[in-house]
Amino acid sequence: MSQPLSATADGDEAPVHLDRPAPAIIAALFCGYLCIGLPLPVIPLFVHDSLGYGNLVVGLTIGVQFLATVLTRGYAGRVTDMQGGKRSALQGAAACAFGGLLYLIAATPSFDSALSLPLLVIGRLAVGLGESQFVTGCVSWSIASVGPQRAGMSMSWTGIAMFAALAVGSPIGMRLFQSHGFLAVTIACIATPLLAAAIALGAKSYTSAAGARLAFRRVVGQIWREGLGLMLSGVGLAVLSAFASLFFASKGWSHAGFVMTCFGAGFILVRLLFGHLPDRIGGYRVAVVSLLVEAVGQALIWAAPNESVALLGGLVTGLGCALVFPALGVEALKRVPPASRGSAMGAFVAFLDIAYGLSGPAAGVVSGMFGYAAVYVLGGVAAFLGSLVAWRAKARN
Repeated sequence: MSQPLSATADGDEAPVHLDRPAPAIIAALFCGYLCIGLPLPVIPLFVHDSLGYGNLVVGLTIGVQFLATVLTRGYAGRVTDMQGGKRSALQGAAACAFGGLLYLIAATPSFDSALSLPLLVIGRLAVGLGESQFVTGCVSWSIASVGPQRAGMSMSWTGIAMFAALAVGSPIGMRLFQSHGFLAVTIACIATPLLAAAIALGAKSYTSAAGARLAFRRVVGQIWREGLGLMLSGVGLAVLSAFASLFFASKGWSHAGFVMTCFGAGFILVRLLFGHLPDRIGGYRVAVVSLLVEAVGQALIWAAPNESVALLGGLVTGLGCALVFPALGVEALKRVPPASRGSAMGAFVAFLDIAYGLSGPAAGVVSGMFGYAAVYVLGGVAAFLGSLVAWRAKARN
């Protein structure tokens, strides 16, 4: 334990810092983020097969949530800085539940199918707004619960919660869809953020210190190097998740589903065992090594002579990706005043949103020109460039 904080944004007496992130915050983040993972594999099937739209509309329906998330990161950061991470998380959970309600109406068999797509798109926008506030709030709230000296460890735990929610949510969503249809998935998308809100309501409030706050554009100007490194790291995960099944099919391999399992195993293992390293030895040093490991993992997939080596590449990519976010995040937080940490986290995570949004189309062009294996060259080169960015940022400090 360390010294008490001065006060929370909610007016409560501030509790002392914890040695580990508050379990209620991590549990709330996991439950709330399920509403992102649950519909991920089934919305394309609903739009294409049930509503009868083509691949372009499917892509736009999926991508519009990313757009809403990026555009509202600044707002989420301001809410977090001014009213606390708990308030931002609760607002985000409410917006996600509202988006799930719109999904439910769009999926109702008696509802006019001509209106289902617009309503679904509005629901995606609502969930994007909710995700922005919910994640920014929970990550900042978790950091505030342990203090900035343990920010890297805190971000490791929040990342585990989010990745686990995606890993668990996607197969559960698909099973619900296959067994009971899209309507069942939408009910789960309402229930999970409401459960997250119930957990968050009972948790203590922690906030960053009061003081001068920077405008969001100035925050971006302070942390853009760290954000660029994170963005380049995100390319590897984006191409791995989007093109593994097509790449494996082109090779005649049958276990593409295990690629993300291998990635997740490496990712979670490193975060559990070494999540303290950014706080202990410095974020830039950890980021440089991590990004180089990620580049090796991508190269293994690209050059894989058989399925086993490709799966090993997925594992190594997970080992490399695991600590990039907390490592560079720790350094990003050092570059802004304490009262602007929420905005810094919002801006920092937005770089990852951009990576996910741009990597898919870019990899699609690359695969069309050079084949599916080439997308892992793209991921490897991006990770290597990210290591150079982190090394240069370290040299400047």
